[in-house]
Parts: sequence; C-alpha cells; structure tokens
Amino acid sequence: METRVVECGTLLDGESEPVDDARLVVEAGRVADAGPREDVDAPDGAAVVDHGDATVTPGLVDAHVHLTGDRSMDPMTWVTESTELGAARATADLRRLLAAGFTAVRDVGSGTGLALRDAVADGEVPGPRVYTSGRSISQTGGHGDSHMLPYEWADSESGIGTLADGADECRKEARKRVREGVDLIKIMTTGGVLSEKDAPDQSQFTDREIRAFTEEAHRVGIPVASHAQGAPGVKAALENGVDTVEHGFYLDEDCFDLFAETDATFVPTLSIMHRLVTRGADHGVPEYGLAKAEEAREAHFDATRRAYEAGVPIALGTDFIGPDLVPHGENALEAELFVDEIGMSEREAIEAGTRVAARTVPDDEFGTLTPGMRADFLAFEADPLSDVSALRDPAAVYRSGERVDEGLGA
Repeated sequence: METRVVECGTLLDGESEPVDDARLVVEAGRVADAGPREDVDAPDGAAVVDHGDATVTPGLVDAHVHLTGDRSMDPMTWVTESTELGAARATADLRRLLAAGFTAVRDVGSGTGLALRDAVADGEVPGPRVYTSGRSISQTGGHGDSHMLPYEWADSESGIGTLADGADECRKEARKRVREGVDLIKIMTTGGVLSEKDAPDQSQFTDREIRAFTEEAHRVGIPVASHAQGAPGVKAALENGVDTVEHGFYLDEDCFDLFAETDATFVPTLSIMHRLVTRGADHGVPEYGLAKAEEAREAHFDATRRAYEAGVPIALGTDFIGPDLVPHGENALEAELFVDEIGMSEREAIEAGTRVAARTVPDDEFGTLTPGMRADFLAFEADPLSDVSALRDPAAVYRSGERVDEGLGA
C-alpha cells in the first residue's frame, strides 16, 4: 500500500481544533502524521491526494443500526421474512452506508450481522467496518420478545431476539454469543416503543441477570449495550456494568451521576423517534408504536439535552433498520438533530459521530485522524463545520487510506 499525502483545506482530526491548510500523511493504511501543512513533511515519492478545497474529517460511525435488511415497519414481517432475503438486502444497505460516509457501524441486534461483518472484512461485500452483537437477548415478555406470536414461535430462531430468564440462562446465552465471536452483547433492560405488550418505563431483567451478561462479556473484553428507556432500567443497567445505554427516554439526575461514575456512553437514537413521530403513520407503523412514540418524544429529546448539559458522552446512533421510513444512507440525520434539537455545535455533532461513537466498540484504532489510527476519512466540498447537513454529501470516502465510494451509488 503506497504512502499518500492528503492535502486538506481544513482538517478536523476528531480530537483537536480544526486546522486550515492542513496535511494528512497515510502509510500502510494508517495515519503517520497530521497537522498544519508547514509542520508536516511530505515523504519523498508519496502519492498526493488533493482535497485542498475540502474539509476532511474522520469517517462517520453509526453506533446503533440493525443490519436485518428489513423493508417494512410491520414487526410481524420482521419475524416471518427469511433471514437469507434480509442478508441479501443488507448488502445493499452496507453499500449505501459506505457511500454516505459511514466507515464503521455497530449492529446491535440482527441474525445476519456476523456473516455480513466477515464478508466485509474479507472484501467480498463493500461496506463499513461492522461490529455486531448478533441477535439481542431479552427476557420472556420483554422488548425483544415477539409479543404477537405464540411463545414457541417467539422462542425460535425466527424471533426478534433470543429469550433468557434467570441468571443461569442469561450467563449461558452470553457465553453462546462469545462462542459465536460477537463484538459486543446486546440486552434489553426496559420495554420499548415497537414491542406490543410492554412500555418504555417498565424495567426488565433483574440485577443478577444483568450482572451475568456483563461478567461474561467483560471476562473476554467485549462491551454490553442495553436497550434502556425508563430511568429505573437505565440505572439497573449502569449499576450492573453495562457499557452503553441505548435510547434513554426518561433520565433523572441519578442516571447522570451513574454515567459519570461508570464512564458509560449514551446512544440516544433521536433519528428513529423523530421519524416515527413525523412520518410513521404513512409507513405502516403499528398504532401502539405510534402512540408510545408520541407520548415519549418530548421526554426523550429533553433527556438528551440534559445529558449533553451534564457532560455525558453522547454517540451518534440512529436505530435505522432499512425501510423507507428509516433507511440506511440517511444516518447523518442524527448529527443534524444534535445541532438543531440538542444544542451541540457542528464540531461536537461530528465528534459524536466519530471519536465518541468509536468508544462503543472494543477497537481503539479509529474515530480520530491522529498518528497510529486507521486512515478512515471523508472529504466534503461544503463545510460541515458551518452547516452540519453537509455530512449527508461527502465528496470522497476513504477506508485505510483507500478511496472506496466510487461506483457504490447512494
């Protein structure tokens, strides 16, 4: 892999102040040097990549997606369509994500994530780096249960998630995931919006059950993510070792104290809530889902504002699945909502989708453009530091210093 010198109009490395008239040196797919052009020497014989009129940022990371290939918002369809069809569609979603500037994603609940991760890593399928939990794990009657199905069907491989009850079953399911080679474990400690017979403020799993998951995951150095919307379920997750909280609709001051104490990351997924409330009725979202989303929307956005003001690390994650309502490729919407609704600056929103989102996976080699990191970066003709909506339209996408967006479509 040849050495490259990338001339940048402005460089945002994800960690420091933006630098104008900057230079990025890439060797063997990693950042060798970065900074003001006058301070960074261009190695002899290096190929020059001219983005002198562009803003260069680290590649974007969506810390909460589902690579299921779904094309409907009907939960019954999610459990009746074949996994093979979903996997085929998800390869198209991966191409869209990469073309949109997402060079890494965290798949927090799918039956196809492991195979897709390996296909991308082998170079067989173009896409972002995939970090996956495999199927999520829920208690019986919990958010990951298929409430509309007979129990025997919901507990099969066709269900939305694996069901586990009692600390011993939870420990065994965690060990099964480790055996499969997952990058993290995904559990549910509250009910949710698109699960029929529970509610976001209802806690799920006991302390002993949650600890069984986190003990087994941390034993092998992988994190645990928890779907957690109500404050009691968020606190139970954080008190028992969960590393990332997904959604967080109803957060109180004790939650913020626990985030600070544990250094956990918050992934609010405002995008799916925004789309459910503003467009869900036109896309077949069940009435119970629409009602719960409408009820929780204001509290969800307010909780995220207060988390931001409290200094909680907030990562970009959309909860996008693939249907027209929540399609992969439009994932930069989350950064726009961070700016427009939460009060982040453009730079903070970009860093939420780069450095902070990279905290959510067991890989500390991407998320910034600092020496030694993987050279995943984007070039923008319009400056996202002035208008965050520019994130929707990268002019060029690079993974490990190689341009990868050409010919992908969007």
